[in-house]
Amino acid sequence: MTRRPARWEAIQSKLKHRWMIPLRAFEWMFEWAAYGLSRWSFLEVLEYLGRLSVLVGVIFYFSESGDRIKQRHYQAWQVINTAQGKGGSGGRIEALQELNADKIPLVGVNASAAFLQGIHLERADLLRAYLSAADLRGCVLPFADLTYADLHSANFRGSNLEHAILSNANMTDSDLVASDLTGAKFDGVDLTSADLRNADLQSIAWQHIAAVKSANIAGVKNAPEGFHDWAMKNGAIENANIAD
Repeated sequence: MTRRPARWEAIQSKLKHRWMIPLRAFEWMFEWAAYGLSRWSFLEVLEYLGRLSVLVGVIFYFSESGDRIKQRHYQAWQVINTAQGKGGSGGRIEALQELNADKIPLVGVNASAAFLQGIHLERADLLRAYLSAADLRGCVLPFADLTYADLHSANFRGSNLEHAILSNANMTDSDLVASDLTGAKFDGVDLTSADLRNADLQSIAWQHIAAVKSANIAGVKNAPEGFHDWAMKNGAIENANIAD
């Protein structure tokens, strides 16, 4: 509660200059107004209600956070599905990255022929994804699961596919030039006519590759022991002079 103001005579006696009297009198009246209102219980109730409304607002904000996340995911999927079959990004880079950041599986996602250059989908679940002819240059897909994915004619040039699971994926005619495939799993993958020039093949699981006919392995780096001879015997080529 506000303290009771002093008597006007006491205040006036302390003023050294007469010109200050009107200003101090004006302030003194407001002091009395504040004192009177502070004694009004209704205003105290309003103050408590104001604090309560803030608390209720905070509670509702957090209680509805799940619905807001669901709405955000729904909108992201809407962007992806609406853009199916169309070129360009169409907002799909942001939508896919947002879903993956929230650990939402991207199983069967269809982004064929999409412009997804530089997309970051670390550890993404892209099982059976349709990314044929997609522009994925410079993408970051370490530990991504692309099992049974359709990646034919996709452009992964200069991408990070470290430890990616590419088992049984269709990678025919894909561009993997200068990509980092360290530790990637190629069990059952079809690399027919794929361009692997200057790709880093360190520690790849290659023994069960389904096909490498006409795959260009010129300049590959850190190829596991036995890979080069096996690939050449199974139809791979080494042609470093192909125009990019």
